[in-house]
Amino acid sequence: MLQEFRDFIAKGNVMDMAVGIIIGAAFTAIVKSMVGDLINPIIGLFLGGVDFTNSYIVLSGEVAAGASLEAAREAGAAVFAHGAFIMAVINFLIIAFVVFMLVRYVNKVKDAASKKEEEAPVEEAPAGPTELDILMEIRDSLKK
Repeated sequence: MLQEFRDFIAKGNVMDMAVGIIIGAAFTAIVKSMVGDLINPIIGLFLGGVDFTNSYIVLSGEVAAGASLEAAREAGAAVFAHGAFIMAVINFLIIAFVVFMLVRYVNKVKDAASKKEEEAPVEEAPAGPTELDILMEIRDSLKK
């Protein structure tokens, strides 16, 4: 059983998947920073400084006017946090677009590399005598 486990782990697909997960986790931090620190402020600028994250509707409970979503949740109020959902959708769309662009670029690089391999001239092995040539030589040597 231990040998089977070693064989499973040693397969290329498992190792590729592990590397992908690790790179994906690191990439997630970069994309979150890009969305939170670069893109969301630009969206807020175009929308007049509106930050959807703190947009909510109080369903039940007492919340001070103008309180943040976090303060409303800490007060124990039931809130309909539509702004947080809108920001999650916007973040998802931005992250999906960034991943799309990354995959598109990687595919272009792979295609370019495969075209170079296809264009490289294939060296043909020197052609040896055919079976007919050998048989003809044998015939000729038997005639002598």
